[in-house]
Amino acid sequence: MPTPPDMTTDLAPGVLDTLQHQVAVFARRAEQTRLGGVGRIHNSMDRAAYLLLNRLDQEGPMGVKALAAGMGIDSSTVTRQVAPLVDTGLVKRTSHPEDGRAVVLQLSPRGKARLDEVRASRRQLMELCTEGWTEEERALFCTLLTRFNSALSDVHSALPQVPPAS
Repeated sequence: MPTPPDMTTDLAPGVLDTLQHQVAVFARRAEQTRLGGVGRIHNSMDRAAYLLLNRLDQEGPMGVKALAAGMGIDSSTVTRQVAPLVDTGLVKRTSHPEDGRAVVLQLSPRGKARLDEVRASRRQLMELCTEGWTEEERALFCTLLTRFNSALSDVHSALPQVPPAS
């Protein structure tokens, strides 16, 4: 269970300071490049778009509520983020097969091709960034980063939700 933010820990402050600083640097670098790949600016993709397209590709067509729940965000945010993806033809809106009133979001063939292009470019970037790492080091980094992301998600879920300022 995550430690609430107001409690102290036994870890040395120096390690935690280094960790929080490196996470901040990583977040900035990731946003600067949008992890778009090597030397191809058109292969960059907005983080929200990438995550939405990736989920639709991995899990198949789904409604806005299911997509929002799976991503841990609210339906209005998904609706806002999906709109430009529909406008550019990367996502298709279709009627639910059992309930024609419900909308189902689906990755279009153009969306799949674009996602594959971005993934390949990002894979190349990851290969370049971890050049000289062993496969074991890459796997360990993936394991630790996945664990960190899961813990961060758990902490975020446990925090009281503050309504947006009006």
